[in-house]
Amino acid sequence: MVFLSLSCWIRNRGPDRYWKVQEVLKHARHFRGRKNRCYSLAVRAVRRAFVYATKARKVKKRNIRTLWITRISAGSREHGMKYPALMNHLTKSSVQLNRRVLSDLAITEPRSFLSLAKLARARQQEGFRAALGDGKEPAGVLSRVMLQ
Repeated sequence: MVFLSLSCWIRNRGPDRYWKVQEVLKHARHFRGRKNRCYSLAVRAVRRAFVYATKARKVKKRNIRTLWITRISAGSREHGMKYPALMNHLTKSSVQLNRRVLSDLAITEPRSFLSLAKLARARQQEGFRAALGDGKEPAGVLSRVMLQ
């Protein structure tokens, strides 16, 4: 296409503008009213929808983590431990399972979760014995009696 004057050239926005408009309208197809076919309205609606989607992804992660913690807490209370104690003693026992896996175990495999709870309880009792300093500490554990 050859333009003989500058004014005609400025008015022509070329194919790039068309595809930009189509991309915005594609994201706005499911909106109601003129927002799904009027470009100036669709731009604002799509931008707002993307902001909400970004916030929702963060909220979803937060909600899923809360669900995992609730499930682990319920499973640990069945075995007589609180959630923070269970997590602390599993970490001290070098159990490297994340919250998602622990919640799945609490729901689908209660026997495996029971063995983990027993391991955490044994670690907790071991810590109590070390704090009391009765001399029955396992090797590698320092107590107050040894330091005096």
